[in-house]
Amino acid sequence: MDNYKYLKVFYNDILVGTLAKTPEMVVAFEYDSNWLNNGFSISPFSLPLIKKVFIPKYEPFGGLFGVFNDSLPDGWGRLLVDRLLLKNRINPVEVDNLNRLAIVQQSGMGALTYKPEHRFETENKICDYDILSQECSKILESQDSDNLDELFQLGGSSGGARPKILTSIDNEDWIIKFPSSVDPKNIGEKEYQYSLCAKDCGINMPETRLFPSKICSGYFGVKRFDRKNGKKIHMVSASGLLETSHRLPNLDYNILMKLTLEITRNYQDIEQLLRLMCFNVFAHNRDDHSKNFSYLYDDNKKEWHLSPAYDLTYSSSFNGEHATTINGEGKNPSLDDILAVAKNIGLKEKAVKEIALDIQEQCKNLYSN
Repeated sequence: MDNYKYLKVFYNDILVGTLAKTPEMVVAFEYDSNWLNNGFSISPFSLPLIKKVFIPKYEPFGGLFGVFNDSLPDGWGRLLVDRLLLKNRINPVEVDNLNRLAIVQQSGMGALTYKPEHRFETENKICDYDILSQECSKILESQDSDNLDELFQLGGSSGGARPKILTSIDNEDWIIKFPSSVDPKNIGEKEYQYSLCAKDCGINMPETRLFPSKICSGYFGVKRFDRKNGKKIHMVSASGLLETSHRLPNLDYNILMKLTLEITRNYQDIEQLLRLMCFNVFAHNRDDHSKNFSYLYDDNKKEWHLSPAYDLTYSSSFNGEHATTINGEGKNPSLDDILAVAKNIGLKEKAVKEIALDIQEQCKNLYSN
């Protein structure tokens, strides 16, 4: 396996700029001159659209800027990459983040791609969802899987803790999730119910489905919103924008509201975030960390918007607290905390209270199912 010192960054086959490893073991970035004239800032706070060599700190992303760290798989995807490296007699510890970006190839989350690419000899097999789910369980239990190549091809660029595959259904890009070793058998059905409830709460959601299974109640699938009509949509998470690790519970919805208003300049996005905050509180989704909020760039309108909601399910998270606090409260946020966050961003209390109480009522159905 080659040890690259430089990578080119592309957006839908257009050169964005160059990543280069420095002697200090961080990865510097510089925009291409043509991109400076015709492109957009891929991360408005850290990488403004100016001629400059940008140099990140080593922490929190191992020498990467957050927007590039968003391209890297974590959780399940990183586990698959590490297993494939070991299969090819490569020590995963010795593969730095720049070279991990080269492994992402064309299927990473968002629109950014990296060249040259690291390619492995892989063998594809046709598997149904139940077989894939069982093979995922083997990987999670540190067993060998004869389908490691297929699992890597289907899910090696994905994030999140739960096993998943990135696949095409009727020429559209989907993500299908499988239970982890600690999930109940009906986790797919539960996440599907959450997605339907979120839609009923006025939250912008992608299309979702429950795919049938012979061994569980079904597999949750969600249509990718970073792909549209064959084009990749640029996406960056709150974690990436703020250059903060999603593993640190250092975010509050007050900060998230300010970030959303700053980048979108749109109160419709603020209302969407309000609804999502209320849903996370009343539906007990406490895994609301900074990678679970993202922003999409509209290349036609030249503007940013809050992405559709994702990863909504029952979760108690670390110590039973919200990863993103509500006006400083993580354990038992109240309606007053919600109203305080809304007031701080300039929303009217009466309208906010109506939205919050309506979502609270809608979420009661989640616990009755």
